[in-house]
Amino acid sequence: MGPRKALMRRWKALGYSQERLAQALGVDTTTVGRWGRGQGEPQAYIRPKLAARLQVTLTELDELLKTEAPQPPEPPSTYGPQRILGRRAKSDEDLGAGDLEEMIRRAFLRVLTITGTLAALPLSSEAAPADHTLTTLPNSDVMAYSAMNSHLWQIFALAKTKRSVLPMVHSHAREIANGFAAARTERDKRQLCAAVGDLFQLAGEIHFDSNNYTDAAHCYTLAASAGVEARDPDLSACALTRHAFVSLYENKPRDAASLLTAAAEAASRGDRRLSTRYWVAAVQAEVFAGLGDLTACRRALDQAEDVHGLNGPVRTGGWLRFDGSRLAEERGTCYVKLGRLDLAERSLGDALGQTMSMRRRGSVLADLAILGIQRGDIDQLVHHASQVLDLASETESGYVLRKLEGLQGRLEPLMSDRRVSVLNDQIITLAMTG
Repeated sequence: MGPRKALMRRWKALGYSQERLAQALGVDTTTVGRWGRGQGEPQAYIRPKLAARLQVTLTELDELLKTEAPQPPEPPSTYGPQRILGRRAKSDEDLGAGDLEEMIRRAFLRVLTITGTLAALPLSSEAAPADHTLTTLPNSDVMAYSAMNSHLWQIFALAKTKRSVLPMVHSHAREIANGFAAARTERDKRQLCAAVGDLFQLAGEIHFDSNNYTDAAHCYTLAASAGVEARDPDLSACALTRHAFVSLYENKPRDAASLLTAAAEAASRGDRRLSTRYWVAAVQAEVFAGLGDLTACRRALDQAEDVHGLNGPVRTGGWLRFDGSRLAEERGTCYVKLGRLDLAERSLGDALGQTMSMRRRGSVLADLAILGIQRGDIDQLVHHASQVLDLASETESGYVLRKLEGLQGRLEPLMSDRRVSVLNDQIITLAMTG
């Protein structure tokens, strides 16, 4: 028996480490390790869940589980380098959609790493030729970078399939990287770092929506660092807050709490005209709900409500998008976690009465379906969950699918009802094909 390289490549391409995949499947890390080494087989009951996490069919999973016999070393050849160089590279036409997506992802992360490194390097006149006069990067260039960032955020907000925006973000990241090569002053550097911090947060959102938590966390980390280099505490605070969502959705509220403590500290040093500190409070409320602390949760939600007391228009674009309009659904999510059905239904009902994106609507409906489970009301469960299934299919959103998977984990006590078992099968099928 040999290693299952295709299986390991697949889980890494989707952003899973061995530990994270094990956690998602509810098995021991060493079990996943044995699968990868070809020393064990996933049991029958775990295969549908593994296929769903790897976004493959059961037939495709069987292919991934085939082991590879160890290959004997090739005899040395004096023509080795020429033979390697002579191989024909794959063209775009030769590559499948999955290969292309993986190429884009790796290229994108490479650009992020390069740009993040450049952002952290001190500028010195010694970096320029002796006969070169140091000049400021044209302000029009920086404004163009920022304007493009704003445009990409708008495209992201409107896109049904969020990952379709990634190639455009990748291309723009390369342009900003080129801008660093032309930067000659600390002011240039700070302005470019601000643009980088903005774009990294958008990249993180795309990966987060696709359930690629590792890549999302990487992007948010770089965004927070870029905010520090830009001397913009609000930018860093928002990146830390987004990073906290990764821990929240991995069911690690204490890890999220430590990130939010840092975010709150950064926000306290930021622009008091911005809503940053109120957004931090709203996300802290969800952490307190996850920890079962109703009093602290309510206190944080009340603090978040103070956003409505800001003077003038509240910023709602780019990396800071909190204006308090989502507080009803955020309250509902918190109360669902706390098992306060009366409070949750009232807040979620208020949220459904507002104009919202399909992703947000899917989230609210999923919470209402969970309320149906908590009440034992199968009609409510099926009614709302069916709408979430339709939205997940239409948007191809990993975020909405994740809400469905969380819902599925609660269905077991009601599986004797045929409607619930059908719903369970529909969620599994969508997860396998999504």
